[in-house]
Formats: sequence, C-alpha cells, structure tokens
Amino acid sequence: MPFLNLSLYNFRNLKNDTIDLLSKEVYFVGENGQGKSNLLEALYMSSYGNSFRTNSDSEIIKNGEKVYKIRALFREESQATQNISVLYENSKKKIEKNCKKIHDRKELINTIPCVLFCHDDLAFAVGEPERRRFFIDQSLSMYDVLYLDFLRRYKKVLKNRNTILKEKKYEMLDIYNQQLIENGLVIQKKRKDMIFQFNEIFGKLYEKISGIEGVSINYEPSWKEVEDEVGKHFPTPEEIFSLLKEKEMQDKIMETTLSGPHRDRIKFIKDKKPFIPSASTGQRRLISLLLRTAQAVFYTKMTGKKPVLLMDDVMLELDPEKRKKLTALLPEYDQIFCTFLPGEPYENYMHEGTKIYFLDKGEWHE
Repeated sequence: MPFLNLSLYNFRNLKNDTIDLLSKEVYFVGENGQGKSNLLEALYMSSYGNSFRTNSDSEIIKNGEKVYKIRALFREESQATQNISVLYENSKKKIEKNCKKIHDRKELINTIPCVLFCHDDLAFAVGEPERRRFFIDQSLSMYDVLYLDFLRRYKKVLKNRNTILKEKKYEMLDIYNQQLIENGLVIQKKRKDMIFQFNEIFGKLYEKISGIEGVSINYEPSWKEVEDEVGKHFPTPEEIFSLLKEKEMQDKIMETTLSGPHRDRIKFIKDKKPFIPSASTGQRRLISLLLRTAQAVFYTKMTGKKPVLLMDDVMLELDPEKRKKLTALLPEYDQIFCTFLPGEPYENYMHEGTKIYFLDKGEWHE
C-alpha cells in the first residue's frame, strides 16, 4: 500500500500537520474551497514533483509565507518504505528521496505511479491537439523511461531549430533536421504502438458504460505513413529529410517548424467519422473519465503493477446510472483517494476500512 502518511508545512490553505493515509480507500469530504483538492495536489506532487494545477510554485505557498514543504511516506510492493520530500525555499525547489536529492523527476514517476482524474481532463476530448498529445505522452512515460528521454531530446532540438529560424541563422538547419528525425521517428512509432494497444481497452470500456460501440482513438502522424506492397509504414529518415527540405522555405517564412511529432493529431472517431463534434456534453465527459480509467488499466498491463488513483470531483456531471457503472469498472488499484461534496452519495461507494476525512477551512478530522 503506497501512501502511509503525508506531512504538510505552509502548503496552500492547509494546516501544518501530518495526515494518516493508511487505508486502501481514503475519501476527502467538504464544501468547495475547503482544501480537498489541495490534499490531492500534495499527493500528486509527491509522485511527480510538480503540480497539476499550476506551473508556479509561488502560488502554492500559504499567504504571507516564503517556504513550503511536503513529505510523503509510502511503501512499495516490495514492502520497502520510501520517504519523499518536496521543499520550496528561496524561489528554488528541491526534491529528495530517502534524504538524497533527485536530479530528474522521472525517478519519482517510477516510484509512485499515480493516475489523476480531474475536471480539466475534459480538454483531452474537446481541447487543443496539444492536450491529447500530452495524455498519450504521459501514458507512455509512466512505464517507458526511454520514451521520456526521446521526448525531451526532441523538444530541445525543436526549440533550437525554431530559434535559428527566427534568427535567420540557417547554417545549422541540416544538423537539426537529422536530430529531429532521429528522435521524432522513435516518438511516432511508440505513439502508434501505444494507441493500437490502448484502443483495445478504451473502446470496450466506452461501450460498456455508454452503450455506444465503435468509438476509438485515431492517430494521424505529421510525418504521414506510406503504403506499398508490404503495407503501411513510416517513411525512412531519408524520405523525412527530403520532406523537411521541401517545407524549408515555408518554415523560414513562418519562423517555426511546421512538421514533426509536435504536430501529430489524435482524434476520437466512430464509423470512420469524427465523434466529438456530434457527441453530447455527457459523452465528452465520459471520454475524459474513461481515458484515465484506460490509462490505469494499460499501466497495469504493461508493468504488472497497480497504480494509485486520485479522483477530484470527477463524477458530478454523470447521471446516477453511469456513476454506478463507472465505479464498477474502475481498474485495480493499490490505493484510491476521492474528493466529494457533502451532499454526494459517497456512502454508496465505501468498503470496509474506507477512511473518511471531513475538511473545513483547511483543517481535517476523521
């Protein structure tokens, strides 16, 4: 069971104290603005080193203070107990695992695999293409550390290539083209393989809850696949290099790179047609919820490990029947944390040993 307890100091509006999390299921109940989501945010930061709500650490500190600290104690499947701390002081953040400084956040991802369900997940269905690429990249990096390395290198090369396009210093273009292709092709191949396997899980889940069959995720790579007598396959590095040279003048005019994995499209389709434009609000919300559910199932399939689920007020927009079905189809988990408003029927979801904390103005009690 991963999280044993969580200690907080000057974090948001929460009191400075340690909360006992030694239960397979933990519910946080309270009105809006009382600190429920803040507790999930602290757990998420213990798992990933950053917040899912802001990119600015200064927004996390309690008003009037200059430092915050999170410490999480958790137990791995091997029963080894680990200690994670996140300290923000003097405008710098330091993350430690067992009192040793972590220099790369991917060390945390491999330690506490958390799957977060939150309202902003709706952007995976209706938001910008970047949000869907983020979801696929996150799902991949949860179990494939090498993918994260390729993605980081690609983004660094892309940034450098865009810089020389803006500065009109074109001498290095061919070198950056080669590096872009080297990392970009791996990214596209891994995305394609992942989405193919992911669809096996996602499509079945969506049909079970909504009754609508045939909804799937369609991957449209920017460097389009070619078809020959053997079948469909990604173009060779030489073919992509020629493509980049063809688009070079347009890139120079626009001062940015117009092709590559950062331009990939990921869409939801049914009967070979886009599904989102005709989907109802409830159907779109359901897609976002089931993407996270499938993410957890897929992680377990690829690693054999169960994730920790963080669910932040995500079932409010579903009707009672769909809530019941979704709850029944939740993936296997090591631990689950849910937030509820006082009027919600959270008693219906409880099991023996479920721990409930009631929150009011940043303070909690069982």
